[in-house]
Amino acid sequence: MREFAYDRALDVSGALALLDADPDARFLGGGTNLVDLMKTGVERPSRLVDVRELPLDGIEVTADGGLRIGATVTNSDLAAHPEVRRRYPALAQAVLAGASGQLRNMATVGGNLLQRTRCGYFADVTKACNKRVPGSGCPAIEGEHHNHAILGASEHCVATHPSDMGVALTAFDAVVSYETAEGPGELPLAEFYLPVGDTPHRETALPPGALITGVTLPPAPVAARSRYRKVRERASYAFAIGSIAAALDVQDGVVREVRLAFGAVASRPWRATAAEHVLTGAPADAGAFAAAADAELAAAKPLPHNAYKVTLMRNLVVAVLTELAEEAAR
Repeated sequence: MREFAYDRALDVSGALALLDADPDARFLGGGTNLVDLMKTGVERPSRLVDVRELPLDGIEVTADGGLRIGATVTNSDLAAHPEVRRRYPALAQAVLAGASGQLRNMATVGGNLLQRTRCGYFADVTKACNKRVPGSGCPAIEGEHHNHAILGASEHCVATHPSDMGVALTAFDAVVSYETAEGPGELPLAEFYLPVGDTPHRETALPPGALITGVTLPPAPVAARSRYRKVRERASYAFAIGSIAAALDVQDGVVREVRLAFGAVASRPWRATAAEHVLTGAPADAGAFAAAADAELAAAKPLPHNAYKVTLMRNLVVAVLTELAEEAAR
């Protein structure tokens, strides 16, 4: 591991100044991803600016009925918060589906959004990886890719984004707030992650030196009946091979509103807008759910060893929406 300096920031302006003074510095939240990458040599910051003591650890209901979540809120506190569980249950379920209890106690909301892919080629500095070393190649395309992307990938990168929390936030139109030396800014989560294209090393639209300060969830009555379902290769502490955040509002047997987002199928949490369009106004039944899934997955371009994900995601859509529809009918 490269030697590094350490500073603990006491306010946002101080944190930004420390990063501005050292171009190789990085903000440190819980460190559950960054420190691991430092150990393997993928990340080599000259300085860590600890932001855990900043006053960004609150969760509050907004005036319009949404939620404002501070960037340093831990994953454990987020999942346990009564308003999160009541208004956006899929978000609480998504957080609890990720990592272990010990890691959730350390991991932060801001850090979770910025975690990097768990692709084995990215994590191994002896291997080529366009995300780590632009222009070096993507060996996963011809190599090990059974848990790689089927949507939105390119010939330059087929890695997937590992966040569970991000999938639920995507389904509910979350907005990311940040601060820079020039002032505050906001990014809808739908625009926060950049498409892979030919620049997979550019992962987010955050300005250089920006510090995430919080996430706002707009009011979404449909989210009160929502669910997160994660499929993984073992029962605990494993990244998804496919996941879904879904919310459904049914009236008189017809879908009035639906929210769908997929995880572990793309370089970013994938909002299933095509499926939502097909379902809105359609019967709330398994046939319509399957047709919606097929509409979204028509764009899938699986590799030889991850084509199973197409069937997996189709089955997840049908199963989870059917459960929600049955609940609505009770």
